[in-house]
Amino acid sequence: MGVDLGRLVLKTKVSLGELSGTTIAIDAYNALYQFLAVIRGATGEPLKDREGRVTSHLSGLFYRSVNLMEKGINLVYIFDGKPPELKAKEISQRKVIKEKAQYNYENAIRSGNIVEAKKFAQSTSRLNHEMVQDSKHLLDLMGIPWVQAPSEGEAQAAYMASKGQASMAASQDHDAILFGAPKLLRNLTISGKRKLPNKNIYVSVDTERIDLDSTLLNLGLTREQLVDLGILLGTDFNPDGFKGIGPSTALKMIKQHGSIESIPGLQNEMINLEAIREIFLRPDVSDVDTPTQGPFREKLISEFLSKERDFSQDRLDSAMHKLRIQTANRSENLEKWFEESP
Repeated sequence: MGVDLGRLVLKTKVSLGELSGTTIAIDAYNALYQFLAVIRGATGEPLKDREGRVTSHLSGLFYRSVNLMEKGINLVYIFDGKPPELKAKEISQRKVIKEKAQYNYENAIRSGNIVEAKKFAQSTSRLNHEMVQDSKHLLDLMGIPWVQAPSEGEAQAAYMASKGQASMAASQDHDAILFGAPKLLRNLTISGKRKLPNKNIYVSVDTERIDLDSTLLNLGLTREQLVDLGILLGTDFNPDGFKGIGPSTALKMIKQHGSIESIPGLQNEMINLEAIREIFLRPDVSDVDTPTQGPFREKLISEFLSKERDFSQDRLDSAMHKLRIQTANRSENLEKWFEESP
């Protein structure tokens, strides 16, 4: 879910060309779930290979990463580790939503209502251990570094961005700002347009950058106060938030009173306020080596995606050819980056 800060943060539209030369730490689970939701067949079913294994996430991961690499953007994907205990309620609620969506999807298919089926299909996405391992394997073949976070991927991405190991973090959720990311990119793995949830309506999508310091200055808050504002609205660690409080009211309350405890008459929501603050302000993260690009193994990529996962070899060849041409304009030692053998 993430915290709803969209109406409060300062956003700047950016083109992919402007991001050339930067290193982006991408919330991997967030991106993979996007791919699973939007890359689907005619009746809303996910893409699968001949063995029945879902491949939507691999398709999105490969082609979108290639498109970003063509623009000269360096990528590092951050995978979630063990979630904080306080996330249990949010995880349970997500499970219920998926189960209900699956039930509605199957009913719609049985009744031949394809429009309804496609509407519910996006909310049925599930990411299992094998899919995560396949994603890491593909990234290894593409030479794209990835990091296993001890806990929340967004927290690790924010930490690496704050240390200068990445230029910015990337996620659809605003939580990375609460975790202290100096800059957050949204809509990086979505291009052109996206479908509104549960509606047959598409809206234009622009990649946007959110600057933490500028946002804090504009709102007149400290980062600690921004975290309190997020808690009022509801986070993954208190998903219900405080009833009846929206973004404008939450901002007014925090600006006037300074902290949640100081707000008079606020209903006791029975949440562990200090523990939630601790998750955002002192998250469980790891010190890692600065990520570096490895070799792009065309032959092995083809063997994995085409021979094992039934991807179109012609489409794979076209994507890799375009990447090779674009990279040739920037690299003096191209053959060391494109490696044909293990």
